[in-house]
Amino acid sequence: MKIALVIENSQAAKASIVHEALTEVAGPLGHQVFHYGMYSAEDAAPLTYVMNGLLTGILLNAGAADFVVTGCGTGMGSMLACNAMPGVFCGLVIDPTDAFLFGQINDGNAISMPYAKGFGWAAELNLRDVYGKLFAGERGLGYPKERAEIMRRNRGILKDLKAASCRDMLSVLKSVDPDLLKAAIAGERFGELFFANATDTAIADYLKSVLA
Repeated sequence: MKIALVIENSQAAKASIVHEALTEVAGPLGHQVFHYGMYSAEDAAPLTYVMNGLLTGILLNAGAADFVVTGCGTGMGSMLACNAMPGVFCGLVIDPTDAFLFGQINDGNAISMPYAKGFGWAAELNLRDVYGKLFAGERGLGYPKERAEIMRRNRGILKDLKAASCRDMLSVLKSVDPDLLKAAIAGERFGELFFANATDTAIADYLKSVLA
């Protein structure tokens, strides 16, 4: 699985902590981690939590990532921005129990975490435990097990509802504020990582034109 990491400006100083915890857990499980920034608080291309959502929508809809790990101070802003995008199902995850239940019940494709609120002693241990519960083993099995089938049906209903209420991602990209879009994809490694992994050529071609 291709996992993308996206961190916004207020918590960019903690990027290395989050990235290290994610790679230490996901790598041995056979997953690839692609860090789209921010990389430090001094990055020339800052990301707001709104840009986190837009970038998450781009990565998932273009096939450049299968799952996105993002967050902000509370995790809530990035979660809301992500869920505004077509095809994105993002959960607010604070602890390993959240991660387990989100993976088994909701089986979404993104999580948002708080990197300020409650981020104290042993925060890196909590990150590792969260990623372990999220990425180890099969997701979407249901919990409790006897409700697995109704949970599966509800996920399908929610997916159909979102498809009916959202435009496709390419239409979104063509209608959003151009400056917002350019800022969201201005990261120093975006082009290197995105175009090597994206499978939706229409989205990729459009973003090439934006960057040109």
